[in-house]
Amino acid sequence: MPLTKLRLHRFTAFDELEFAPAPGINAIIGANGTGKTHLMKVAYAACDVSKTGTSFAEKLIRVFLPSGRALGRLVKRRRGSSRCLVEVQRRERRRTLKLSASFSNHASVPKTATIRGAKPWSGAPLESVYIPVKEMLANAPGFRSLYSQREVHFEEVYADVLDRAYRPALRGPTDKERRKLLSALQDPMAGKVEVNNEEFFLRGKQGNLEFSLLAEGMRKLGLLWLLIQNGTLLSGSVLFWDEPETNLHPRLFGPLADIFVSLQEAGIQIFLATHDYTVLKELDLRSAGSGAVMFHSLYRESPHGRITFDSSKTYAGIHPNMIGQVFTDLYDREVERSLADTPQ
Repeated sequence: MPLTKLRLHRFTAFDELEFAPAPGINAIIGANGTGKTHLMKVAYAACDVSKTGTSFAEKLIRVFLPSGRALGRLVKRRRGSSRCLVEVQRRERRRTLKLSASFSNHASVPKTATIRGAKPWSGAPLESVYIPVKEMLANAPGFRSLYSQREVHFEEVYADVLDRAYRPALRGPTDKERRKLLSALQDPMAGKVEVNNEEFFLRGKQGNLEFSLLAEGMRKLGLLWLLIQNGTLLSGSVLFWDEPETNLHPRLFGPLADIFVSLQEAGIQIFLATHDYTVLKELDLRSAGSGAVMFHSLYRESPHGRITFDSSKTYAGIHPNMIGQVFTDLYDREVERSLADTPQ
C-alpha cells in the first residue's frame, strides 16, 4: 500500500515537516536547497529496508553519504547538541505501519540510533525503485561487483537501480497493461532493451546499439522499459524519479507523462522532483482533472526560514510556483522587447 506520511524533525535542511503524499503521482517542485531530493531519499530508504532488512539508520547513511559516514551529520546543523527524528508511515491491510529513526548529531555509527517499528515494517515488504539524476546503465558493467567489494564514493541509489535493471523478466506472459506501456516506450526509443554480459543494448531495426553510444535521454527511457518489463514496477510498488526531464527532449515529456498516469492507474505510487514547466503542464493536462496528480511546492517561509510546503491538485493552484513565475517573466520580457522593436 502507498506511503501516507513522512515526518522530518531537524533532519538535514528541515526543521519540522509533515508531508502527506497522494497515492498516485506526487510532483515535487521548489528552489534549489528546499529538500526535494532529501524528501524522496528518506521515503525510498524506508521502502527499501522493508525488503532487505537493513537497519533504517544504515540505509540513510548509504543513500545520503555524509562525510565519514557519520550518521550525526544528517542532523540539521545548530549550536550544541541536537537530535533528529525521521518517520515514514504507510497503510497495510487496514493497519498503519510506522518506521522511525532517531539519533543525535554526535552519532557516528548506525547502532547508536533508536529504531522503532522495524519488525512489522519488514513483515510487509514494499517494492520500490529510485532513479537518480545521473544515468548509470552505460557505466553498469562491473559496477555492482566493484561497489560490493570496495569503498567507492557512490550513493547506494546507483547500485540499487542497477540491481533492479538486471532482474530477469517475470515468468509467464506479460499482462495486457504492461504490454501497452512497453509499446508506448518502444516508439520513442525505436527498439527494445537487451542485456548481454552485464552490458545494455537497444535492439532496433539497425541491430544492437550499445548504451554507451545511445543518447542519455534514451537510456533513461530504456531503464523505465526494463523496470516495467521485468516486473519491478507492479501494483503496490513505489517509483521515485529525480528530475526525469534531464537530457530528455521536451517532445518526449508528453508521452512520458502518459506513462506516469498509466502507472498510477495500475496502482503504482510515484514521486517526481522536477524543475521543468513542461513536465508539470503535461502532467496537469494529461491527468485531465482526474486527481491522479498532486503538486507539492516546497519553499522557505522567509529567505532563511524553515522549509514548508503547499499542495494542490492542479497546476494553477500551485503556490508558490517559482517555475511558473520564471516562465511568466520570460514571456513578459519577450513581449516588452517585441513592442520596443515595433516601428511607431
